Amino acid sequence: MKNQHLRHVLELTFATLLISTSGALGKFIDMPAPVTIWWRSTLAMLFLLLFCKYKKVSLKIQSKKDLSAFIFSALFMAAHWITYFIALQSSTVAIGMLALFTFPIMTAFLEPLFSKTKFDYVHLLLGAMVLLGIYILSPALDIESDAVKGILFGLLSAFCYAMRILILKQYVTKYNGSSLMFFQLLIMSIVLMPTLFLLDTSNISTQFPYVIILALVTTAIGHTLFVKSLKHFKVSTASIIGSSQPVFGIIIAFFFLNEIPTLNTFLGGSLILATVIVESLRSRKNRR
Repeated sequence: MKNQHLRHVLELTFATLLISTSGALGKFIDMPAPVTIWWRSTLAMLFLLLFCKYKKVSLKIQSKKDLSAFIFSALFMAAHWITYFIALQSSTVAIGMLALFTFPIMTAFLEPLFSKTKFDYVHLLLGAMVLLGIYILSPALDIESDAVKGILFGLLSAFCYAMRILILKQYVTKYNGSSLMFFQLLIMSIVLMPTLFLLDTSNISTQFPYVIILALVTTAIGHTLFVKSLKHFKVSTASIIGSSQPVFGIIIAFFFLNEIPTLNTFLGGSLILATVIVESLRSRKNRR
């Protein structure tokens, strides 16, 4: 039993590591963010289509209401990925990933608007801790600063990701995780297709190997393994382990992009991640 639990923990950690590669890849790939996301969505969608056909996962949408929810969640997902990549390209992998990881606190603030849950005033304190962490990341509030641009786009990305989670939350038990991801990727591929004609795509011939890694390793395999792991862990537990993504991302960026985090990044990032872990532990306790 212990060996089986350890295997599940290792699988979840491995999934987190694969998803963490998005930081370095998003920074490294030399194409406009919407174009990169179209390739990422389309290739990952094809990989997941083959996987769903092989595993005989149903790809039938049960109602028009469900379709509307999938469309809105896909639009927020597209906005999340695009703004996240802009954040990475504007500043550093560390700042982009740490700003994104404010999404659990944003989700906690927004959740009462989507469900009957009462607002928890402790979230005001946690939100203040996150704001302090963001301030430490970039104490010089200069809108022209690359760090500030990275933080602002990272925060926008976090908001879009939180909205996507809240919209999809009610469908997790109704649909297979792989099919939910497939529907979103399909819609994103359709919506972002015009960017191929409006933006520069000339670099795809040299960037294609990295885009394939992003689509297959980061998106199709990483996210599928992460969703699969939710069968063995509570969402709060998975969130705690998932909060190691910026740590993995910073290490990967150090070795492959030679990015060295500043002291402010360590301090501000530690405060943000500590807040995420505290909220995850509190949510797990409240669900017992």
